Amino acid sequence: MQPDSMIRMTGALLQHGPASDRVYLMKLASPDVPRIIRFMEQLASTNGYTKLFAKVPGPAEGWFRAQGFKVEARVPNMFNGSQDGCFMAKYPKRERSVIRSPKLVQEVLSTAREQSVQNGRTLPEGWTIGAMKPEDAKAMAGLYRRVFETYPFPIDDEDYLLSTMESHVRYFGVRDAEGNLTALASAEMDCSSGNVEMTDFATLAENRGKGLACILLAHMEKEMTKAGIDTAYTIARAHATGMNIVFARQGYSFAGTLPNNTQIKGDLESMNVWYKPLEARDKTL
Repeated sequence: MQPDSMIRMTGALLQHGPASDRVYLMKLASPDVPRIIRFMEQLASTNGYTKLFAKVPGPAEGWFRAQGFKVEARVPNMFNGSQDGCFMAKYPKRERSVIRSPKLVQEVLSTAREQSVQNGRTLPEGWTIGAMKPEDAKAMAGLYRRVFETYPFPIDDEDYLLSTMESHVRYFGVRDAEGNLTALASAEMDCSSGNVEMTDFATLAENRGKGLACILLAHMEKEMTKAGIDTAYTIARAHATGMNIVFARQGYSFAGTLPNNTQIKGDLESMNVWYKPLEARDKTL
């Protein structure tokens, strides 16, 4: 399945395509909000998409509400430490808005929320963690290819990884004692807005259970704080107990569930939004 396409329009960044069957406004940097909304609706109508999804700062919320969008998750002070981040959606087909297996979603969320904050996980002896470099792109693409059959972004493509490295994404990985890459994650930075999405977590099957995702997340938080980022968030699969627990244990708060939002491994999955104010955490040290 081909990955969805990216479009830039008057400072805004949108993703759309049949893979996730949606239009996704990833960044709103244009004052002409009505024009962006009209463009999203035209894309959805022309292509028959069943969801319009937008991540916008609080001041734009009213514009989207007026056009039938509803808030599905809200992250306090997500934009520059002062404006809320609103994850909003509109559904041309109502059935897309109905969460499948809602009982399982609630069970996963309850299990995650019961977790106490845990720090101090350590790597096995001889293992290392660090930032990925352009020369690592081939190994990174290979690892992502082994872990994910399909994904909403072409992270199994070396050129895509290199391109995002050069723009706004920092990748981090764990290597075993022999130097083999065994786990990855990325920090998708929006420096102009002071936030970062912690995403693209992947661990080879033979090395799961070692807490590598937790270790990567803690390491990335430290690096993002150094970079001046105020707020970290993630969009995690609502049916995946493990990743929701990872963020709960690291002190993230639940912001809301996005119904049938993202195509992963060939199926549309509902996603949970979690967030953490990095600046507030560091001020308590």
